[in-house]
Parts: sequence; structure tokens; C-alpha cells
Amino acid sequence: MTQISSSPSLLRLAGLPYFLIAFVARLPFAMMVVGVLTIVVSVRESLTLGGLTSAVVGLGTAVVGPFLGAAADRYGQRLVLVATAVLNSAMLAAFALVVYSPAGDAPVLLAAFAIGATAPQVSPMSRSRLVTIIDERMPESRRARTTSSTMSYESAADESVFVFGPFLVGALASFIAPWAPMALASVLTLLFVGAFALHPTGRHVSIARAADGSAPSAASELFRPVLLVVVAGIFGVGLFFGATLTALTSFMADRGLPEQAGLLYGVMGIGSAILALGVAWLPPRFTLHARWLFFGAILLAGSVLVATASEVWMMTLALAILGIGVGPTLVTLYSLGAARSPLGRSATVMTMLGSGVVVGQAAAAAITGALAEGVGTSASLLMPLAASAVVVVCGILNRVLSRTRH
Repeated sequence: MTQISSSPSLLRLAGLPYFLIAFVARLPFAMMVVGVLTIVVSVRESLTLGGLTSAVVGLGTAVVGPFLGAAADRYGQRLVLVATAVLNSAMLAAFALVVYSPAGDAPVLLAAFAIGATAPQVSPMSRSRLVTIIDERMPESRRARTTSSTMSYESAADESVFVFGPFLVGALASFIAPWAPMALASVLTLLFVGAFALHPTGRHVSIARAADGSAPSAASELFRPVLLVVVAGIFGVGLFFGATLTALTSFMADRGLPEQAGLLYGVMGIGSAILALGVAWLPPRFTLHARWLFFGAILLAGSVLVATASEVWMMTLALAILGIGVGPTLVTLYSLGAARSPLGRSATVMTMLGSGVVVGQAAAAAITGALAEGVGTSASLLMPLAASAVVVVCGILNRVLSRTRH
């Protein structure tokens, strides 16, 4: 008992500078999709091209992200992160030059894909790094609670940057120029992702890996139904994020206040971040399976209110309820992903989950924007409800698969 109580905390094992660097290093990723949309719409004056370009960024991340995670598992995070930091910083700057040039749409889309493909996977890498430290350097009796607390913090950090990132993009584009958010993202990527890569924890490679870097588990373990259902669930959360922000923008534009959409979205984001931190204090008997279904149901209920809201105060209330559901759901899905990661492949799994959020967000933004423009706001407001239904259905499938496996 004395040994357990005197064992160092995760904060002490990783160090406070690690958490500060990792927080800022994930900010450029949160700025990318919105920054790309802003500069394309402002310079090329095409909302359709802007939405398509944002979706292509997500596609690049979805296609290449898991391979970056696999490379990090095999060769260590430092090499992968340094390479992507340099490449992504260059691509962000190049994208701005292409948009301002007389080049056609194809080079713009190609540059956008390159941004997504080279995007440093800071959030998944941080989760993998911390989970590895927990599993290898902490007493077994403390691992479950510490993992839950870590996933809570990581999700709250993601929520915070995804609220602050779009706000920062809007402020820079409004007060300086449309290229300013891309320039800042390029500098932050080079400096802080580089610092994240060079942090002492970046040298660590899982002890589950053999001397040649091979994993003890086969790659086919990544395609087990119990893991794929978690990826599908987190894809639904990504759909929810993209659909909600786009539908909310259309809702406020109908009232002549499109610039206030970000403020209302912050109601959900701030509440979600706070509730995500609180998940660590839930009792162990409230299992991850039950949490997925419970908080997914709250997400579904809030989405019904979004679909039926006719006044700003009703929408604000609906968003506050959504914040109660989405943060804990995200923490739960990442915790399940960590628990089901095959030995030596945690970075791969975390990048699969991170890519699921990004591609879901980009796809939903494009679809919801097209609905809002072609059919109307009322149709776009149904998209968060559809996304929430995906999350709940996956939660039910998870419960069935878990019982079958048990």
C-alpha cells in the first residue's frame, strides 16, 4: 500500500512542460480546416470550393493518418513528428501561395490534400505516449483510474483548442488578412510540434515492440469488430461536430447574425470540456459500455431540441444539453480505444480514432452546407440528429459485441 501511494503521478512522470507544449502543438490542427475554408472563400469567392477544400483536408488526414501512427509505433514518434512538422509547416505556407495565385481549382485541392496528409497527429500521439507511460511505469492498481483521468484531460484539451482555434482564425482573418491564420499555423507547427517531437518522452518506444521494431500482435488485430465499432462511433462524433457548427451557422445567418455562430457553439464546447474532465470521477461500476449509451442518449435528446429550435434562446439551451453529452462520450470512446489497442499498436489505434473525428467533421460540414444552401436551414438542422443516431447505434452494437466476446 505504501508503494502505491508513494508512486509518482503522471504529471511528475511526464513533466508539466510536456502538457503545455502538447496543448499548444495541437492548436494548428484545430485551425487547419477552418483556416482553409476561410482563405478559399475570401480569396476565390466560392463557398462550394471552400467546403470541398476543407473536406479534402480531412480526406488527406483520414488516408495517411493511420499510417503515420503505424510508423510511430514501429520507429518511435520523434522521427515521424519531426518529418511531419517540417512538411506540414511548408504545405500550410504553400497552400496560401497557391490560393492567391492564378492557378485553377485542382492545384488548390491537391495542396489541401497535402496539408491533411502531412498533418502532425499530436493528439493521438500524446494519448498513446501517456497511455504507454501509465502501462509501463505505474502500479496496476492505479492504471484504470489514471487512464480515465488522462483521456478526460486529453479530450478537454481537444475541445478547448477546437473552440479557440476557429475563433483565432476568424480574428486573424478579420483584423489582418485571410492568409494570416495559415501563416500562424505554419509557425506554430514548426515550433511547437517540433518541441513536442523533441521532448524526452518522444524517445520512448513501447517495450511490447521487438528489437527490430515489430509488434507482437498482427496487423489484423486492428480490424477486430470490437475495435472497429469504436472507430465508427467516434466517426459519428466527428459527424456531429461538423453538422452542428455548419447548421448553427445557417441558423444564425437566417437571423442576420452569422458571426455569432461561433459564440453559441462555444456554449457547447466549454460545457463539453468541463464535463469531459468530470468523467474521471465517475464510479467504476458505471462501465464504459453504459457511459457510451447514457451520454449518447443525452446527445440524441439535445439534437432533437436543435432540430426543433425556432429561437436563439432555444438553440442556446439545446447546445448546453449537447455539451453534457458530447464531452463524456468522446472520453469514453478514447478510453475504449486505449483498452482495446493491440500490443505495441497504441499510436496506430489513436490515429485511427483521431482520423475518424476529422473525416467525420469534414464530411458532415460539406453535406450539411449543401443541404442548407440547396434545401434550407430546417433540413440542415436534422443532420446533428442523424449524427447522434449513428453514435447511439454504434453504442448498442458495442454492447452486443462486448457481450458476445465475453
